[in-house]
Amino acid sequence: MKEPVKPKPKRESGQSLVELAISLIVILFLLLGAVEFSIALFQYVTIRDAAQEGALYGSINPEEENNMKARAADAASDVVLLSPGDITVEINNKTVSAAISANEACEGLTNSIPNAVTVTITYNHIISFPLVGPMIGSNTIPLTASVTDTILFPSCDP
Repeated sequence: MKEPVKPKPKRESGQSLVELAISLIVILFLLLGAVEFSIALFQYVTIRDAAQEGALYGSINPEEENNMKARAADAASDVVLLSPGDITVEINNKTVSAAISANEACEGLTNSIPNAVTVTITYNHIISFPLVGPMIGSNTIPLTASVTDTILFPSCDP
């Protein structure tokens, strides 16, 4: 007697492998995006702390712009490399281009406006994941941190 013909099984032998490959690509993109975001956030926190360090120095020594910049650059040197061009210093909402005299930057209030020093750092985070740059149109993300501190010293001369 002849045996009955068995129906042929459907050919699904590679389906789970294809599903894994497609979902793995999506998961890897999300993971790499999270890593890239974490690196950029860490660099932002670093330049924010560096700006705070420069502003702290400037609140005590407002005449020494180069030392403010050096203090900020030193504070960030372990994570990001800053050049003096990345750091700007403002005193009383005026960009400092040279050392100022103690009479121009003094503690307290001038016309009810507090005298303050502002240190701003701009840094370009370089995207390390090669496919993200073409998607967003740039291989860098500009990070900017700005800190304003009240000038504590020197006292205004009467």
